[in-house]
Amino acid sequence: MKNLKVLYSIIIILIVALITSIVMYFNQTARLKNGKEVVVKVNKTKITANDLYDDLKQKYAMNILVDEIDHILLDTKYKTNDKETESIENQISQIKANYNDEETYLQVIQSYYGVTTEDEFKELLSLEYKRDLAVTDYIKENDITDKEIQDYYDTKVIGDVKASHILIKSDAKDSDSEDEKSKKEEEAKKEAEKIIEKLNNGEDFAKLAKKYSDDKATASKGGDLGYFNKDDNYSEEFVTTAAQLEKGKYTKEPIKTEYGYEIILKVAEKDKPSLDDEKDNIKQTLAEEKLNNDRTSYHKALMSYRDKNITFKDEKVKSLYESYKEKLIESVSNSSSNN
Repeated sequence: MKNLKVLYSIIIILIVALITSIVMYFNQTARLKNGKEVVVKVNKTKITANDLYDDLKQKYAMNILVDEIDHILLDTKYKTNDKETESIENQISQIKANYNDEETYLQVIQSYYGVTTEDEFKELLSLEYKRDLAVTDYIKENDITDKEIQDYYDTKVIGDVKASHILIKSDAKDSDSEDEKSKKEEEAKKEAEKIIEKLNNGEDFAKLAKKYSDDKATASKGGDLGYFNKDDNYSEEFVTTAAQLEKGKYTKEPIKTEYGYEIILKVAEKDKPSLDDEKDNIKQTLAEEKLNNDRTSYHKALMSYRDKNITFKDEKVKSLYESYKEKLIESVSNSSSNN
């Protein structure tokens, strides 16, 4: 995209230089009888400034124009802050970590992103960051209903849960065969089931956690995890399972997580926050879900945001922009259906 800007700038510079030379030589601008300015003559064919302008609009201008529109709309509304700067620096650091030297890194960002310097790359990442903010805000304000918010609150929002757990890990290694891994997984599950039998026979959860749990950070505390919720570093399945238990009850079957087999005891649960307190968080979550479920929603939101704020003065450019929108949505839709 930046390469197109460079090309566009070079063309304009050449046009200006050429016209200036003609003016200096003939002391006037060359024109056709209809008043159109002549840019260059190829044999007997004359290319006018209007011809060049139309060609630029058709071939190069749309991506540049869209970027410029978004810069004007978003740079003012979403001021660059520490959070944005940190996000950009993290992205650049992650990319650089994959390459051994600065030269290779610059070649990569030129090849994949069309930029030639890190400053240009930062400008591009800044625009994308602001677009993400604008899209999320637009969907939150326009595409989420009160019913969706209420349904999410009723079914998904929970109060902080206090629980304890016993973790039984499999001894499987990456180097093991699939059969060996399967066998060791089954052994871990059976061990967890034996612990549940001990609980069923009245043995103390905390004592069993201290004796058997492979989570050494909590085993010494009887498996106590303290209070947690869905935003904490636990899988959704783990949190949901703990929340659905009655106070003082434990899971009757081992719960498989990324860490191993879990036995969960629910100790307490606080009242869930009010809808008013949670509304912004719910809208943020629902917006992210809509973006994940429909890849076109990102571009449609940006298009709607632009359309509310721009007025075209050139009908040809307007027509090209409408065509650009249709082709972009079609391309994204086709890409989604093929994946």
